[in-house]
Amino acid sequence: MRAIWKGFISFGLVTIPVAIGNAQQRRDVSFRNLSRQSLVPVKQRRWDPVRDVEVGPDDLIKGYEISKGRFVTVEDDELTRFSAKQERTVEILEFVDAGQVDPVFFERTYWIEPQERAERPYVLLLRAMERSGRAAIGRFVLSTKEHLVLVRPVGGALALETLHYVDDLRLDEREEIADRVAGVEVRDDELTMADQLIGALTHDFDASKYTNETRAALLAFLEAKADGQEPVIPEDAAEPAPVVDLMAALKASLAATPASTDTPGHSDEDAA
Repeated sequence: MRAIWKGFISFGLVTIPVAIGNAQQRRDVSFRNLSRQSLVPVKQRRWDPVRDVEVGPDDLIKGYEISKGRFVTVEDDELTRFSAKQERTVEILEFVDAGQVDPVFFERTYWIEPQERAERPYVLLLRAMERSGRAAIGRFVLSTKEHLVLVRPVGGALALETLHYVDDLRLDEREEIADRVAGVEVRDDELTMADQLIGALTHDFDASKYTNETRAALLAFLEAKADGQEPVIPEDAAEPAPVVDLMAALKASLAATPASTDTPGHSDEDAA
C-alpha cells in the first residue's frame, strides 16, 4: 500500500503504529484544452480585469468574501496560525454501533495498515470491533486539516472514513423533502406489490458486476478515433414515460423480472 500518512491509532492506553493509504481513485477520462490551430495544451493566465493586466504569483493574495463583492484579505503567515497541529495520532474518542452512522456523513475512505511488528494490536482492535459490531469515532490531522473520522472493520481490515461535520450537511433540504411527502399515502396493495418487486430484485451485493458503461463507451470511441476508424456514437436514451397507473406499473415491472417471487426479501440462495 502506498502510504500518505504514518502515525498511531490510540484508544485508552493502547497505541498502534499504522499507515493510511487511499482506498479510492476515480478513473474518469480526463481531457486537456488544446489550441485548435497548433494542437498543444494552452496555458491558463491569471488576469486582473480592472487593470487589464496579467497577475504574477507575487501579486496574489487570498481573499474571503464576507459579503457580496466585499473581501477580507489574508496573508499566508496569518493563515498558518489556524492550521491544525501536525499530530501523528488518530485519537479514538468513543465507540458507536456501526449502523448508527448514516453514510451521508461519509466523505472519503482510506485503508489503515499496521506498521511492521504492529500486526497483533491491530488485529486485536479489528477482531474486537468485528465481534461487537461497533465502529470508532476519532479525530486526526491530514494536510494541516483536522478531520472527524470513523474507523470500522471492512473485509478483514480497518478502514478510516473522513466524516462531514453536521454543519457541512444540508439537512434543511432533507427536512423540506420529508415535510413535502409526509402526508402522502399509498394503498396496502400497492405497498405489497412494491415489497414483492423489491424481493424479486434482491441479490447479494457484488461490486464486480457493475461497470462504468459511459467511461467504457467513451474510451472505445477515443481508441477508434485514434486508429482512424469510424467511431460509434451511442444513441440517446429515451426518457421514461411518467407513471399514470402506479399499480399497473408495479404489476408490469414484477412480470418483467426474471427472478420474480412472492416472498419479499429473497436472495440468490433462496432461489437456488
